[in-house]
Amino acid sequence: MMTLLRLVYEFFKAGLFSIGGGLATLPFLYEMSDHTGWFTHTDIADMIAVSESTPGAIGINMATYAGYKTSGILGGFCATVGLAMPSIIIILIVAHFLNKFRDSRYVARAFYGLRPASIAMISAAGISVVKITMFNLPAFETSHLITDLFSWKAWILGILIFIGEKKLKWHPIVFIAIAAAAGIVFHFAQ
Repeated sequence: MMTLLRLVYEFFKAGLFSIGGGLATLPFLYEMSDHTGWFTHTDIADMIAVSESTPGAIGINMATYAGYKTSGILGGFCATVGLAMPSIIIILIVAHFLNKFRDSRYVARAFYGLRPASIAMISAAGISVVKITMFNLPAFETSHLITDLFSWKAWILGILIFIGEKKLKWHPIVFIAIAAAAGIVFHFAQ
């Protein structure tokens, strides 16, 4: 029961302060990983992959995934409710005072400061995902060989998907399916 309440609390904090959308929750997920041990940084990379390839908002999908990984179906529900609750509360408050907020210089100035902050948080999270996905730091630290630094299969797949998306203009679902199939093949080829 305490884990479920803590899931609500942790994801409530993430939902309250992750301005900028679902990817802005990533710094909070990394912090949760470090302080709770519920999931690893590698699990977060998996959460992103699953959340990006399933319908719905990425933040909600990641909260559901993280909660489920921590405490099953009830954990997924608690984490999702915790993440969504601040938005619902804030939207109800803003809707109530909409006319007053609409013309406020303070609100405009606050958003002027929040925009670069959200970009910085999303960028920092993106860099962490690139580090986990595209580089093999543990192998490099052991061998000190430059060839061990890079996750070559991930780089090749990423470059091919990027080029394919730019040149072929296929629907993103096709590239997600190709990447998933390649991941399965790469896993069995090890």
